[in-house]
Amino acid sequence: MARLIVLNGPAGVGKSTQARRYAADHPFTLVAELDAVRRMISTWRDDPTQATLRARELTLAMARDHLAKGFDVVLPQFLGNPKFLVEAEQVARDAGAAYDEFVLMDDRDTVIRRFTERNASSSDLAHIEAGELVARLGGDDTLNRMYDRLLQVLSARPDARLIRCTEGAEDDVYRQLREAIG
Repeated sequence: MARLIVLNGPAGVGKSTQARRYAADHPFTLVAELDAVRRMISTWRDDPTQATLRARELTLAMARDHLAKGFDVVLPQFLGNPKFLVEAEQVARDAGAAYDEFVLMDDRDTVIRRFTERNASSSDLAHIEAGELVARLGGDDTLNRMYDRLLQVLSARPDARLIRCTEGAEDDVYRQLREAIG
């Protein structure tokens, strides 16, 4: 049975790293990174909110198709709005796929430091653009608000499973993910 695996969490906590590990172990898994889809939309920087909404629609459409064909999909993304999670869960249900929702977390100060350090040293366009977007929206204040929204989402989504994602513990986090998925 195909699976839709949501890896929610703050920016810089390791969602994409874990998604790529899962995909490496599960052939034909689609790692559907919403930020990558948004970057494919021309002039997304002019209206990042609208571009993000459209990217979410496109990401779910890709996930729906891939799941219907019997393949796994991993969505590594900060999702501070439960509406998208409800829609993702419905996509899995409609495709007859299993749905697993995880929140990868570390403490607030460490998450902000990890995000800042990653973006300062990265040559990855996705990291550079994430840093620019967060800076444009308010920097550390924005990261703090995102963290708070994630805590609210976690309390509103009782089936979401929390995994502590401490720095340097990527192997342990992946082991916990694999055990939780079964």
